Amino acid sequence: MDLLVAGGGPAGLATALHAARAGLDVTVWEQRAGTVDKACGEGLMPGAVAALAALGVHPRGRDLLGVRYVAGPHRADAVFRAGPGRGVRRTTLHAALREAVSAAGVRVEQRTVRRVEQDGDGVVVDGTRAGHLVAADGLHSPIRRALGLHRPRRAHRRHGLRRHYVLGPWSDRVEVHWARGAEAYVTPVADDLVGVAVLTAGCGPYDDHLADFPELRERLAGAGTAGPVRGAGPLRQDTSARTAGRVLLVGDAAGYVDALTGEGIALALAQASAAVRAVIGGDPGAYEREWRRLTRRHRWLTHVLLGAARVPPVRAALVPAAQRLPWLFSAAVGALARPAGT
Repeated sequence: MDLLVAGGGPAGLATALHAARAGLDVTVWEQRAGTVDKACGEGLMPGAVAALAALGVHPRGRDLLGVRYVAGPHRADAVFRAGPGRGVRRTTLHAALREAVSAAGVRVEQRTVRRVEQDGDGVVVDGTRAGHLVAADGLHSPIRRALGLHRPRRAHRRHGLRRHYVLGPWSDRVEVHWARGAEAYVTPVADDLVGVAVLTAGCGPYDDHLADFPELRERLAGAGTAGPVRGAGPLRQDTSARTAGRVLLVGDAAGYVDALTGEGIALALAQASAAVRAVIGGDPGAYEREWRRLTRRHRWLTHVLLGAARVPPVRAALVPAAQRLPWLFSAAVGALARPAGT
């Protein structure tokens, strides 16, 4: 086997698709059966839509024409200049990727990685030998920890909570509602379904956090809910490196700053392609350099925005400033909407 992929989420499945297209013998191990859900904002940036289309994956959803920031009476709008994004249920995205992987003839096995060993010729994972291993096993990647690449972090621990509401979307944009200590992301994902994800450093149940957004809560009043509240976090995950010998970390497993800018899937898709190129070239170290290049803009913008949002007076001024300086807000959104690394 040329490549073993640990993790069958979007990052792992995209890696497998790129590998299969390149003629590699690839297998995916995923411990969970069937279609997998996850707490996420479910908004694909235009760059992510384009990357999926290049893989022949076209998940159903709602076109997103831009981003709107909301804080009390203040509004700031920016249109995607690179074409529409798409609001897609995580389960719909996962099912579309699984279908594409199956059509490509990639084996997907329900297995858990327990032991990883390496030598000069490849990796041995629980007795199975492969030329390389891609660890796409998520935000709290056990493989990252086992390889000693995880860097513990205690400060500024933010979490995400998401719920779906059964009602027609009222906007063709991702709405980001700002409160004193949290943001709420409203994403249309179907003609009769809206996802609302809350990012916060606070504790407590979903409804308590939603109370910080009275305008949004009023709009959602009376709407039915679909499915349970799902959570994820802490969001910030630091790594000392993205490679260890013949093992490459892809997606959230490679490190994560925050969901504030909505680029998670776009970055994962770009990393998947870069990891396969490094495997084909026999130079895993090249992936480390490419990872830094691909994620540089995202990491810089997210750190700047998070840093500003932690200072209460600055946080309160963010949306009014975006409203007064629409060209600057549009430029920032345009930078995030471009394909990673461009």
